[in-house]
Amino acid sequence: MCGNNMSAPLPAIVPAARKATAAVIFLHGLGDTGHGWAEAFAGIRMPHVKYICPHAPTMPVSLNMRMSMPSWFDIYGLSPDSNEDETGIKRASENIKALIDQEVKNGIPSHRIMLGGFSQGGALSLYTALTSQQKLAGVVALSCWLPLRNSFPQAAANSANKDMHVLQCHGDADPLVPFIFGSQTVERMKSLINPANITFKTYRGLPHSACPEEMVDVKRFIEKQLPPIRDE
Repeated sequence: MCGNNMSAPLPAIVPAARKATAAVIFLHGLGDTGHGWAEAFAGIRMPHVKYICPHAPTMPVSLNMRMSMPSWFDIYGLSPDSNEDETGIKRASENIKALIDQEVKNGIPSHRIMLGGFSQGGALSLYTALTSQQKLAGVVALSCWLPLRNSFPQAAANSANKDMHVLQCHGDADPLVPFIFGSQTVERMKSLINPANITFKTYRGLPHSACPEEMVDVKRFIEKQLPPIRDE
C-alpha cells in the first residue's frame, strides 16, 4: 500500500536543540538524497525545529533511459505536455502524509509542520499540501512545478490548506525546470489558495540549484511561520 517493496533508508534528521515544537519535512530532487539538504538546514536551524529530510526510494526513471535512481515518482519528460505518473505521484503523496501523521503522533501538531522540497521534491510537497486534510504551517517550493495541475481545483476540494503560506523560489537561468514553469505554477497556486499568502522569489543567474541568498529567504520564511512557542 505504501510502496514497501521500494522501501527507502531512514530519513536524514537534524534534531531540535531543545524540545521540538515544530518540524520541517523537506524532499530532495531527482537522483539526490536527503543528506545534503539536512546539512543545509543544519546551517540555518532554529533550536525548537526538527528538520526531516527523507530519502526517495530507488526506481527506474523513464526520463533517464529507465536507469534506477532515487525518485519520488517516475518522470516521463520535462515539457509542459509530458505525460505524468499519476499513480506514482499519488502513492508518494500518501507516503509523505504518513510521515506527517507520524510527527503528529510524536507530539508536533500538523499546523506546526512545514513541507518543502527542491525540484521533484518541491513538486511533491505542493501536491501533498494541496490535497492534505492535515492543516500545515506552509510550503517551501524550490525550483519546481505543480504536478497533475489539470486535476485541480477538484483535487484540492477537501484540503485544509486553502490559507497556507507558500514560499516559491526559482532561478531565472534554470535549464532543467524552466523559470516559466515556476511563474505559471505561482499563477495556478493563486487560484487554489489565498493569493496574499504566496511569495515568489526570483534569483538572477541561478541555474537548477540553490544559493545562499535563497537559503536566507527560506530561513526567514520558516522563522515567520514556525516561531518559538512562548512557554517552551
